[in-house]
Amino acid sequence: MVETPAVAEPSAALAAPEVPDAAAVRAAAERIAPWIRRTPVLGAAALDAAAGGRLFFKCEPFQRTGSFKFRGASNAVLSLPEEEARRGVVTHSSGNHGAALALAARERGIPAWVVMPEGAPAVKRAAVEGYGGRVVFCAPTPEARIEGAARVERETGAVLVHPYDDPRVIAGQGTAALELLEEVPDLDLLVAPVGGGGLLSGTAIVAAAAGGRAIETIGAEPAAADDAARSLASGRIEPTSPVTPERPATIADGLRSGICPRTFAVMQTRVARIVTVSEEAIVAAMRTVWERLKVVTEPSAAVPVAALLGTGLAAGRRVGVILSGGNVDLDRLPWAGERSGL
Repeated sequence: MVETPAVAEPSAALAAPEVPDAAAVRAAAERIAPWIRRTPVLGAAALDAAAGGRLFFKCEPFQRTGSFKFRGASNAVLSLPEEEARRGVVTHSSGNHGAALALAARERGIPAWVVMPEGAPAVKRAAVEGYGGRVVFCAPTPEARIEGAARVERETGAVLVHPYDDPRVIAGQGTAALELLEEVPDLDLLVAPVGGGGLLSGTAIVAAAAGGRAIETIGAEPAAADDAARSLASGRIEPTSPVTPERPATIADGLRSGICPRTFAVMQTRVARIVTVSEEAIVAAMRTVWERLKVVTEPSAAVPVAALLGTGLAAGRRVGVILSGGNVDLDRLPWAGERSGL
């Protein structure tokens, strides 16, 4: 485990983007309540012992579509005025957000287009299409994904719902932490994974607004995809880590996205620090959660667990952990000898 140095002061050169507040998160919770599942909060004595504190896991693998992403997607879709909604929605995603948006759109009775890279796992394409989404393929580059979504916008009039650079999405993601604190209000620390930063931002907004108790928020990130940690340390948004033979892509594929000015603005003011963890620690934490908590957990969701087990970070504290999702290929589990493909 590696911790970032003291957080640098926010850069004056960065324009202040629109970010939701705690009231927006509460409004999102009310808006999406009929559509989402209120997921359970679980714990295990063995995990408490390994962490040295009391851990409370908000289990989003039990959420519809298998991850927290359905919260943000639902809030965005349900927030659209009717004249916009009837044109449909579009996003670019190779995983959980695409499936979540497809289902949220189906629930409202509108079309959804999901731009996915060529070569995306068949199981992920099947999930999007199974929820009624229309898959549009693009080259496997960030630029191609963005241009593909922009092209669909131009051709159809669909409204873009970005995976994390959207205040409606961030507010929706924050409802997981809001529910957790309603059930377990006396927490000392909240820990969430960080990729693009939507979940961590929503979590931090809720924690900062918790009345009567100071709750620290920490992000957890793979060391192989540590742009959020580097960004907080430098005070400016750093590029995503290049994938090389010496530095392979992280197993936590849901956390490979880079942060954006909107999520960075929240992190600079409300997130205490980012902790980075090794690939080996992620796999070990994932297996431990499966064995001890009995919850199917994907690698990205195991990252905050890896930041807590045996590190001393949770020592003597009551810690809420956002267990973000459980969408895995059961034929390619990392402890079965093959790391790629999750």
